[in-house]
Amino acid sequence: MTKNAASEIMRDDVAKIVENLGPDAHRFSGKTILLSGGAGFLGRHFIAVFRQLNKEVLGKPCKVISADNYITGEQLELYEGGQHDPNIVDVWADVSYPLPVREDLHYIMHAAGVASPVYYMKYPLETIESAVQGSKNLLALARKNKNLEGFLFFSSSEIYGDPDPKAVPTPETYHGYVSSVGPRACYDESKRLGETISTIYHQQYNVPVKIVRPFNVFGPGMKHNDRRVVPMFTYEALNGRPLPVHGDGKQTRTFCYITDAISGFLKTLLKGTPGEAYNIGNADNEISMTDLAKMYSTVVPGTKVQNISYPDNYPAGEPQRRCPDLSKAAKDLGYVSQMDLQPGLARFVAWARDQDSYKGQ
Repeated sequence: MTKNAASEIMRDDVAKIVENLGPDAHRFSGKTILLSGGAGFLGRHFIAVFRQLNKEVLGKPCKVISADNYITGEQLELYEGGQHDPNIVDVWADVSYPLPVREDLHYIMHAAGVASPVYYMKYPLETIESAVQGSKNLLALARKNKNLEGFLFFSSSEIYGDPDPKAVPTPETYHGYVSSVGPRACYDESKRLGETISTIYHQQYNVPVKIVRPFNVFGPGMKHNDRRVVPMFTYEALNGRPLPVHGDGKQTRTFCYITDAISGFLKTLLKGTPGEAYNIGNADNEISMTDLAKMYSTVVPGTKVQNISYPDNYPAGEPQRRCPDLSKAAKDLGYVSQMDLQPGLARFVAWARDQDSYKGQ
């Protein structure tokens, strides 16, 4: 695969997201959007989608203010190879402090945060600050914007903890089974509190808050050292090493390809009921980590599997099952995931093959 082919995968993904939005995309015409975490994995896809909307869909371009502190991401002009859109403004900002935004905002998307277990173990206080203080600061800003049409808080499927088997697939009504002092608590509990703060701002100040709970999103743009399972397995497979399956490998997950995820997030922002939370993911292809590793042999022939102990820097208390109930998202948003796991993996691996960072030692 060539660089052009790898770029084409990402362009096709963006085009698919735009197609999935349909006529709803026109609601962004002439609007101003504040996006926290714009340099992150999800943030960069949002930027790419808004850039494409400005280029080919919207009668009047939307303005996007991308705010990030670049702890885990690069500035957009470095990542995008110098591409320039005057309607995309890239600024350094730490959401733990009030943002000096003067523009009249129509949408706020709070996607800043640390999602990889290895990294939220490394930055536990920063993880908490982003989800808690960051939410308060952005919600206070939202309250001041009388023309605000939507505030999107990015929560996580981790707020469900290790659910009772009877609650899998897990609906939004499940309250969760989470330790407040466990090794994952900095992430899980901060997201739970972020949801609480967001809900209070809706109830008391009528901020049009919508909450998304993503389930294991993957796709092009994930860094090789992210340490979440798909980029980790891909990195090892492409470098001819056995895939390290933690423990007995019986823990299961479902995985949502980026085109489905971004489409679902934007549908939630535009069509979700204020004050409500929505699972966004893929309810099909629930798979054990052992079987996921074996699936890699279909996209990287010759891949081997090796069971190993959990590394010291990986947080204990990993949920044994994670699978969303998507009936609410289907009913309220018209959300349906489209990309099955195996073709999604093949697409991700095809992209990763031509990334220098995935050609490791």
